Amino acid sequence: MLETITLYRPVGQKELDLIRASHYRAFPPRLSFQPIFYPVLNEEYAIQIARDWNTKDEASGYVGYVTRFQVRKDFINRYTVETVGGTEHQEYWIPAEDLEEFNQHIEGRIEVIAEFR
Repeated sequence: MLETITLYRPVGQKELDLIRASHYRAFPPRLSFQPIFYPVLNEEYAIQIARDWNTKDEASGYVGYVTRFQVRKDFINRYTVETVGGTEHQEYWIPAEDLEEFNQHIEGRIEVIAEFR
């Protein structure tokens, strides 16, 4: 049995629509001005971003969703955990060119666990 880690990703409406189009199996490619994909390590941090940032952002459709998903540990261990701010603000920095491979290591489906407007 493969060992996994639970990660979270705050997303706006457009990104959620693209996740839905993948049948909740993959995150969409980054845009040209988004060189990093950053899944976060805890739900509270994801909620903070979705609630406090996405809901104020026109590009997010003024809505924030929190997604939860499982990634294989043998894959994610290639990357280091980055702390950005307080100790609860931990995330992985996945280069955009690695996102397709990242998606191949998601186990199961991406779940939406919270919504903020």
